[in-house]
Amino acid sequence: MASLTVRKLDDDLKARLRVRAARNGRSVEDEVRTILREAGEDAGPPPAPDVAAGPAVPSVAPRITLIIGGGIAAYKALDLIRRLKERGPEVRVILTRAAQQFVTPLAASALAHTPCHTDLFDPRSEFDAGHIRLARGCDLVVVAPATADLMAKMANGLADDLASAVLLATDRPVLLAPAMNPAMWTNAATRRNVARLKQDGVHLVGPSAGEMAEANEAGVGRMSEPTEIALAAMTLLKPAATPLKGRRVLITAGPTHEPIDPVRYIANRSSGKQGFAIAAAAARAGAEVTLVSGPVGLADPADVNVVRVESAREMLAKVEAALPADAAIFAAAVADWRVAGAAAQKIKKTVDGLPDLKLAENPDILATIAKRGEGRPRLVVGFAAETENLIAHARAKLMRKGCDWIVANDVSPASGVMGGDRNVIHILMRDSEEVESWPAMSKQEVADRLVARIAQSLQ
Repeated sequence: MASLTVRKLDDDLKARLRVRAARNGRSVEDEVRTILREAGEDAGPPPAPDVAAGPAVPSVAPRITLIIGGGIAAYKALDLIRRLKERGPEVRVILTRAAQQFVTPLAASALAHTPCHTDLFDPRSEFDAGHIRLARGCDLVVVAPATADLMAKMANGLADDLASAVLLATDRPVLLAPAMNPAMWTNAATRRNVARLKQDGVHLVGPSAGEMAEANEAGVGRMSEPTEIALAAMTLLKPAATPLKGRRVLITAGPTHEPIDPVRYIANRSSGKQGFAIAAAAARAGAEVTLVSGPVGLADPADVNVVRVESAREMLAKVEAALPADAAIFAAAVADWRVAGAAAQKIKKTVDGLPDLKLAENPDILATIAKRGEGRPRLVVGFAAETENLIAHARAKLMRKGCDWIVANDVSPASGVMGGDRNVIHILMRDSEEVESWPAMSKQEVADRLVARIAQSLQ
């Protein structure tokens, strides 16, 4: 048998062999002999070689180093481990000292099927600079939850524990899933740190808007759901196809606020989540995306030009300014009416009874763009949010507005769609009597599938 030449192996494999040998109290070459002996006993007689097939190409799973920060959202990171592993990657976990107040190393290692790392000065791994292996012996570093403290350390190059040392030493892509109280997220220091991290090429997913763990606290700061983080991670590991590359896509989202006076307004219920998810999906598909959004508490999607507006008239002006576009998706819940003459000061209660509010009709943004002559987008998609007779009302809207598609969804209170994270949609097309109905899925999944259908239509 030829002698074992370990030095000819790649650096990552040699590092793994050294770790395994140290744990078993063997030399590296004895460890290799043990591995080969065990493999030979398990495999039985070797199969006849397939000369025609050529040399076998090993399948290597991508490797993720997952850093779990010290926030209450750390409990979601356990589900994230499972979501990542079911998509194929090998996951190695680092728990910060604060994270161990919320989840245990045993739980993380049991789900990841790999040892959990907690200490920069662990003699079992640092005998050969284990933090460098964790930083570079992977294809992606994910931080979830990414606390304000961890992001501050990253932005300023600190490395006083295992997690921050790995983040400083890595030359791999880094994905952060921020999670913190809304006041911390909007703090000027955090905003500076986020801007610096983005400038340094760090990727972010979220945060989302919603209720906080603290009582009576709500706003932007919730960690994205594990499925969203896993999708973002897989996109970075294996960049998605870009069927919309070179295309311009215009999207509207959220409600509009029509002022009654400086304090009060008329609006429709809308979280903006579906429109924002579509914008993010279109950007991942390679499109140049402009998102015109009414007032919502959502962070801007990556690589999307976001234009914020208040009223329907402002939204129409910004939509027209964003043309030309190959496709326009109108997911916004635009208020149909406004007060004809909004008061300059707050309207006060009087003994004379209710104020006389005269309403005026708002511009119909979908119909205006769909019936446009020169400069009309090739594909115009509207949304029909209905509480009854869903398909009939959506069909009537499709004909009345002059758009190409209508995406219909039930927004009755029992559906949980308004403000929720899941949706059930039905697509009606101008040139077809058929209705394409999709099963219930997350709004992110709806967005990805809808963008794929739009890309197919534009071919």
